[in-house]
Amino acid sequence: MREAVAEAARFLAARAAEPITLADVADHVGYSPFHLARTFERHLGMPPGQFLAAHRFQRAKRLLLSGDERIIDICHEVGFTSVGTFTTRFAAAVGRTPLEFRRLPDALAQAPPRPVMVPGDASVGGTVAGSVRLSAAAVALLGDSPSIYVGLFPRRAARGKPVSGTLLGETSDFILTGVPPGAYWLMSSALPSRAGPEAQLVPVRTVSGVAGEPVYVTRTKRSHCRDISLDIGPEWSPPVLVALPPLASTPARRAMTAAAP
Repeated sequence: MREAVAEAARFLAARAAEPITLADVADHVGYSPFHLARTFERHLGMPPGQFLAAHRFQRAKRLLLSGDERIIDICHEVGFTSVGTFTTRFAAAVGRTPLEFRRLPDALAQAPPRPVMVPGDASVGGTVAGSVRLSAAAVALLGDSPSIYVGLFPRRAARGKPVSGTLLGETSDFILTGVPPGAYWLMSSALPSRAGPEAQLVPVRTVSGVAGEPVYVTRTKRSHCRDISLDIGPEWSPPVLVALPPLASTPARRAMTAAAP
């Protein structure tokens, strides 16, 4: 069944700009839509519809940074019919509206990301500590001193703003603090630190990892340890949608906080 899920993911990623339905994917792999949707989410951490939207948003990110095409045209080009729906869902996934995302390279050129730890909003919250390991293939792809981001998310997908996050410095160890009670997934992504803002905002290949089990922070169990391994994902793998570099740029982070409702 794992190979069927991978084939379904390849099918969706290759046709992300087309009007495609769950029934189309299910027919392609020879499973019922219900069984495929349930198994797909169990293996990849998100339902097929969200996976499809993720690839559409990733393509939209590339188009936003590669030229001055109108946002409404990009919306239609990546498979959305309503620019309002596209803008709302893009902002929820990426953490910035399409227009704000288009302006990020200039902002990051003026204030590049720096190692930082942004705690959660619980004054007496939980902590999650551990270390990050990169595969040999990931090290070869990224080069020296890659930028390694670690964050806690309420779902098994790096979308929006993490509950608590950090950009590591020279160490592979991390600690996240101020975590409110709840269930979270620990995720990490690595970017080539020597690349320009555009390449960091939309990397050619995804290097990421997710802890094997969720973290449950309670009032009686606040401290947790999790290690995480990063590797190069297949070309069809879910992209990391959240705009990570501005989370480690102090002016950009402050602007995001000020704009939040």
